[in-house]
Amino acid sequence: MDNDNGMQGGNGTRLYVGSLPYSTTDDQLKDHFAAAGNVVSAHVIIDKMSGRSKGFGFVEMATKEEAMKAIEMFNGQDMAGRNIVVNEARPMEPRAPRGGGFGGGGGGRGGSSY
Repeated sequence: MDNDNGMQGGNGTRLYVGSLPYSTTDDQLKDHFAAAGNVVSAHVIIDKMSGRSKGFGFVEMATKEEAMKAIEMFNGQDMAGRNIVVNEARPMEPRAPRGGGFGGGGGGRGGSSY
């Protein structure tokens, strides 16, 4: 009966919400999704450098059924003038560390002496 492909612990209740208006707050996101059921948490992702919204966030619904209802109700629908994208959040992929200052090769100094 476990067809979650190894995902455990209510992962189906966490939703990715994209194409958000940049003015959206956590509370506005929570209030919007409350129409689909009990919202456990709602977070708009903020850029650390600028302090401004990145235009996406995550909403956690209380049950998988409420999460599915939220996807059906809101995916592709208007929120303050933008058609938002709502789908099941996937676990974050591990990313390579961001290196700085070691930008890609390409370079010798034309040391060809014919």
